Amino acid sequence: METLRKHLSVDQWMLFGGSWGSTLALIYAQTHPNRVLALLIRGVFAMRRWEVEWLYQLGASHIFPDYWEDFVAPIPEVERHNLIEAYYRRLTGSNSEVQMICARAWSCWECRLLKLVPDLNMVATRVFNDQSKWPLAFAKIECHYFVHGGWLDSDDHIFKGVEKIRHIPAAIVQGRYDMVCPLQTAWELHKLWPEAELHMIQLAGHSSTEMGVTSKLIQITDKFAVMLKKDQ
Repeated sequence: METLRKHLSVDQWMLFGGSWGSTLALIYAQTHPNRVLALLIRGVFAMRRWEVEWLYQLGASHIFPDYWEDFVAPIPEVERHNLIEAYYRRLTGSNSEVQMICARAWSCWECRLLKLVPDLNMVATRVFNDQSKWPLAFAKIECHYFVHGGWLDSDDHIFKGVEKIRHIPAAIVQGRYDMVCPLQTAWELHKLWPEAELHMIQLAGHSSTEMGVTSKLIQITDKFAVMLKKDQ
């Protein structure tokens, strides 16, 4: 991101990211706070081990046991004590057929959980379209980062760096029923960073396309645009 900023000759900018994008935005802001005018993050993910395991080992599995069965199906029971490692071996293996089976199972699991009401048409189009290579790219990239802990130096890396960014105008938008990145992370971040507005969208999950989330993101973006224009 910093290389891109320099390439574009942008002195300062506002960061807007959701899910893994919120992780990148927070880490970038903590590394280059003088370059960030404002922060808008959604569906907050701090790359802590429990957050990853909530989705891919034990947590969301209790709420969606039917979808979970489809997710674990490609993995033998003897390997299910560490599903991320088991998936990683297959996604990076040499068998292209196994790669795609696992990529679709991985992507289907997460896509089914994106919204408060699962969008099964979207899942069918995005995941099970025979012409699409998106599931393979999506699953490989996610799993690669998760296996390596995002290359962060500690499990609470983002939380330890909050003091560096408390002066930056910020807002957090979070669906109350987010099953991909549970509300707990956004709540803990807000407690450490009370200056950051926390907007809980009551009838929403993780997706930015859910009506309440989309409208709130637009509202806050417009507000920041006015604020930043006045500061110029």
